[in-house]
Amino acid sequence: MNIVIYGTGGVGGYFGARLAQAGNTVTFIARGKHLEAIQQKGLQLKSLKGDYLVFPANATSNISEVSDIDLILVCVKTWQLEAAAKEIKKVLNEKTMVISLLNGVNNTEVLSAVIDKKHLLGGLCKVVSKIEDYGIINHFSFEPTIVFGELDNVKTGRALLLEKLFLNAGITTKLAENIQLEIWSKFLFISTISPIGALTRSTIGEMIASSQLKKMMRQIADEIVDVAKAKGVHLSGDIMDKQFQMIESQPYNTTSSLQRDIMEGKPSELEAQTGAIVKMGLELGILTPVNTFIYACLLPQENKARG
Repeated sequence: MNIVIYGTGGVGGYFGARLAQAGNTVTFIARGKHLEAIQQKGLQLKSLKGDYLVFPANATSNISEVSDIDLILVCVKTWQLEAAAKEIKKVLNEKTMVISLLNGVNNTEVLSAVIDKKHLLGGLCKVVSKIEDYGIINHFSFEPTIVFGELDNVKTGRALLLEKLFLNAGITTKLAENIQLEIWSKFLFISTISPIGALTRSTIGEMIASSQLKKMMRQIADEIVDVAKAKGVHLSGDIMDKQFQMIESQPYNTTSSLQRDIMEGKPSELEAQTGAIVKMGLELGILTPVNTFIYACLLPQENKARG
């Protein structure tokens, strides 16, 4: 396939490298010194699953330079999604598929406001990786996984084709029975650990070891489940136990990308995670006191990072 990775950070860099390793034509959208390093030295992947160097690597800052695209994996930060959609719209052909692998539960709505829904599939990913240095991606935790599906959950021919594509690249893959449920389940996981990690500056291991912080994480998760139910998404009765088993299975020093961004003074996905829960709660009449408190505490730092 002719694939574009729109955003070559920890997520896009990892999955793009694996797809290139499997023999696909992959173009990486990046910028600045990261782009320069990829163009000059290739994209270096350091991973628990095996290292790989994409060299030479197709890389540009302008997606308009790429034609006849089969698949675009959108891997930017949530606040960059609307701008990315406007650029992506310019290069779409009849067969182009677009999948967002971002955190958050409103990505399809943002994309479909700009791009015809016929191009869109729902998606999410699970991986702990980051840009270690310009041109270098470090995957250091979690089994890299892509979960995706048609927005109406029909297993179409193109969905089955994508399933083969990802599996052939050695990526753990799930063609979802209910992609909306999968997206909310991932959202529950990441939004339970991220904001409280950012607020306390603590690793997952440190938070789990504190009975008070673990209790607060449970309260955060309970509020998210309540909001999801009000939105018509009924997370299973055992979802909480499964999520906390997953949280407790993470390496002691694990941190989230939102947490790392806030700690480094960068813009984060606060609005798409805790902010989204608070706003949906207000709209739906669902109380979210713990999420509201954490959001209020982190918002001044977020505003400062955004200037």
